[in-house]
Amino acid sequence: MAFRIGPLSLADRRAVVDIFNYYVENTFAAFPEDRVTDEFFDWLFRLSKGYSALAAKDKNGRVIGFGLLRSHSPVPTLSRTAEISYFILPEYTRKGIGRAFLEKLVEAAKTKKLTSLLACISSLNDGSIAFHQKNGFVECGCFRGIGIKKEKVFDVLWMQKML
Repeated sequence: MAFRIGPLSLADRRAVVDIFNYYVENTFAAFPEDRVTDEFFDWLFRLSKGYSALAAKDKNGRVIGFGLLRSHSPVPTLSRTAEISYFILPEYTRKGIGRAFLEKLVEAAKTKKLTSLLACISSLNDGSIAFHQKNGFVECGCFRGIGIKKEKVFDVLWMQKML
C-alpha cells in the first residue's frame, strides 16, 4: 500500500476531525462520547507545537491517518516525557501505517532528547494495547473504572516506551 507521511498542516483539519470522529462514534479508542468539532483540531495542533505532528496520505493526497507527540506535563522537570497518539482510517489499519508513524515519532522524540513516550489507552481497545506491546511499550499504570462511554465502564491504561 502506497502512502507517505509528512507534517500535519491546517489544511488537514477536516480530515483529522473526521478520522477522530469515526473512533468517537464507533470505538473506545477515542474517549469522547460525542463528535468533536474543528476546535478539537486547533487544540491538538496547539498541544503538539514544538513536538511532531504528522499526516499519512495515500497516493492521491487523501489524509488516511494522523499521529503526534505532545507534552505530558507543563512541569519542566517532566519535560523529557511526551504522549503519543495516532488514529488511522479503519480500512488502512494493519498496513504498516501505525508502525511508520511510531518510527517517525520516536525519531522526532530522540531529536528532542526525550527519554520516555507514554500512550494512554482504553482497556477496551485490545488492538492498540497489542500494537504498543509489540512495539516495545510496557504497561506502567492503570486507572480502574474511571471511564464510561456508551454505558460501559472501562479502565485507562498507561503504556510507556523508554527511548
